[in-house]
Amino acid sequence: MTDSIPAPALQKPFYLFLSARLSATLAYQMLAVTVGWQIYIITGSPFYLGLVGLAQFLPMFVLTLAVGHAADRYDRQAIVRICQVIEASGAAVLAAGSIGGWLTREHILIIMLILGSAHAFEGPTMQSLLPGLAPGEIFPRAAAWAASAFQTASIIGPAIGGVLLTLGPAESYSAIAVLYVLSSFLVSSIHTGKRPPKREPASFKSIFAGLSFIRSRPVILGAISLDLFAVLLGGATALLPVFAHDILKTGPWGLGFLRCAPAAGALVMSVILAQRPLRKRVGRTMFIAVIIFGLATIIFGLSRSFPLSLAALFILGAADVISVVIRSSLVQMKTPDSMRGRVNAVNSMFIGTSNQLGEFESGITASWFGTVPSVLIGGAGTIIVVAVWIFAFPGLAGADKLEK
Repeated sequence: MTDSIPAPALQKPFYLFLSARLSATLAYQMLAVTVGWQIYIITGSPFYLGLVGLAQFLPMFVLTLAVGHAADRYDRQAIVRICQVIEASGAAVLAAGSIGGWLTREHILIIMLILGSAHAFEGPTMQSLLPGLAPGEIFPRAAAWAASAFQTASIIGPAIGGVLLTLGPAESYSAIAVLYVLSSFLVSSIHTGKRPPKREPASFKSIFAGLSFIRSRPVILGAISLDLFAVLLGGATALLPVFAHDILKTGPWGLGFLRCAPAAGALVMSVILAQRPLRKRVGRTMFIAVIIFGLATIIFGLSRSFPLSLAALFILGAADVISVVIRSSLVQMKTPDSMRGRVNAVNSMFIGTSNQLGEFESGITASWFGTVPSVLIGGAGTIIVVAVWIFAFPGLAGADKLEK
């Protein structure tokens, strides 16, 4: 990478993309905190925290192939705008229900199912816009800046959500609706001069092309599946309301800080990666980062100190973003633009499996074995997955550079 290449954040379309991503992610993180706290207060059960994750995962799993095909056939910006309007409307309904006092656990789960469907289309389509805003040679840096925007919102969002929760959930939901509308406006302001993707006829082969492409690239398959199983087992974020309320004995403000900590660590690391992109031994670096992720999860599960818990989550987030940037760069740089929607849809399904289904898994195991044992089992499982993947995907372990 040469010094003559401008930083992607200085280019107007990319700046608008970052702003839109920041606003939408801010809304999504605030929604996670608000819904998690509200449904736990209503039910008092970690099982329902898991159901919230399941409600977001199921649409992504069911709609993956349709999402990818739509993103490669239709105007990607239009798809993102429509999805964000739906998400804003859902947040407005949650606000109205909180004000009116008629919102039940069933209402929340149904609305989250609808919002999960919109997010299933929004996420991979938004990702498919990024490569067109940054030349291939600077994409790893662009991916790091995009990760920085995501992590900045992930820090600010839970904190704002926690503060607004002290006023009431309706205030938080109202702010979320405004942020989604703002993001939709910013996306509509991006002008790249490129025409919408050509609408190729739908066929069995074209719909499943994303799966076939990933399966034929062992390095990409290994990177995506490693992230899937590691976060599926090691994700403890769904149980943060339980830690905040029952174990660490903090209120909503404590939950907000706990949710901020992984994002703070990820933000610091993503800024470092934006300034000093990974150049060598990226496969080995990814495996080391996932091991650190698992160890940090175990430390968090054992901790009874609020500062130590924050530190463990900070390290967890820093390690996780290394894996995210490597995986994202591998997928985007090695995928032709005509297939990015379908490949990103499959990638998002894997990510959703590790995040939303991971939340469901955490809720179930916590109800079976207890909250702390569930986190410890997950952290240990993550480390075991790394050991297996090193032998199953030697090409990924030996990957040296992020390049086409």
